[in-house]
Amino acid sequence: MACRLANSAFLTTGPHQNPIQRRRIGTHYSSGICYLRLDGALRKGIKRQQCSSRRNWTAVVQAVAVPVAPPPEADSAEYRKQLAESYGFKQIGEPLPDNVTLKDVIETLPKKVFEIDDVKAWKSVLISATSYALGLFMISKAPWYLLPLAWAWTGTAVTGDTAWQPVFKDEFDSSAIFRQAIIYGYGPLRPWMSIAHWMIVHFNLNMFRPSELKRVKISLACVFAFMGIGWPLIVYKAGILGWIKFWLMPFLGYHFWMSTFTMVHHTAPHIPFKTADEWNAAQAQLNGTVHCDYPGWIETLCHDINVHIPHHISPRIPSYNLRAAHKSLQQNWGKYMNEATWNWRLMKTILTVCHVYDKEENYVAFDKLAPGIESHPIKFLKKAMPDYA
Repeated sequence: MACRLANSAFLTTGPHQNPIQRRRIGTHYSSGICYLRLDGALRKGIKRQQCSSRRNWTAVVQAVAVPVAPPPEADSAEYRKQLAESYGFKQIGEPLPDNVTLKDVIETLPKKVFEIDDVKAWKSVLISATSYALGLFMISKAPWYLLPLAWAWTGTAVTGDTAWQPVFKDEFDSSAIFRQAIIYGYGPLRPWMSIAHWMIVHFNLNMFRPSELKRVKISLACVFAFMGIGWPLIVYKAGILGWIKFWLMPFLGYHFWMSTFTMVHHTAPHIPFKTADEWNAAQAQLNGTVHCDYPGWIETLCHDINVHIPHHISPRIPSYNLRAAHKSLQQNWGKYMNEATWNWRLMKTILTVCHVYDKEENYVAFDKLAPGIESHPIKFLKKAMPDYA
């Protein structure tokens, strides 16, 4: 073992590449490699072969034993605090007791959060309609160098939510072609995975209940009508570039948020994906999802879609009451909730670590499952993405 010595202190500089890995919050780490940062914080479970110094001169020290404090107890507040810092979270909630039911949680919510308010509902419609119209106006008037901002605004103005499910280890191992496609395309394309979900699920009538088929067929008829009438009109009036400007780019912006919101809501190294026979409603809805704060304009345009935990507790809560419901949940169940602010470290953890779901370890990175195959997109993300929360 060799470390570089700088000013008689063992220091690490450079970005934090891999968050703390763990199997479950309820288990301890096995003994492993520890390192000290400049601020004195202790990290465990991350193997560092070299600790870089801040000076050009170095001295190699062989087999140096550095005394370190024992790790905090698993499931302790200090342990969760360290995990939260490593993953980019503000808080990782403590496990919800098994005897708490979803009904217990719902009964703590004030009745007013379930009430329908026509004024607030129409206000939400007005925000979406005017924001989208403004976005189209900006696209039509903006010079080329401001078009990305106009596309981002327009795509955000029509964003909603989508379904989610991880890639399982047995699926990853089942097909060499599928494995290669996932490894090489999963990283940078992941914020647009909702497009694949939309194409695979939304056009398959077998995925819906018989009672839903009539509405689904109406929805599909509207989609195909727009493709058959709207697309040719856009091309006729503005050409192919107009179709790209006014439809394709806002569409990609929309799906960026669709995928990103859902990915952040449900994907974290410490959150397990339970099968139906293991699923506990209260634990999954309160303890197994994430509340994430975004810039205010995004939250406004998306009707507080990021205030996600109340939506899981009860889908009967209107979007304009989600914040009041979340405040109530914080007061009564706050210590069990996962909370974050959208930041680089959070996204880096999700995109470079949470790749394939394994029942024993929750999430496993590609370089562990297929060490002989290098994922260049993931390698690029590890180097290019900043590591600050």
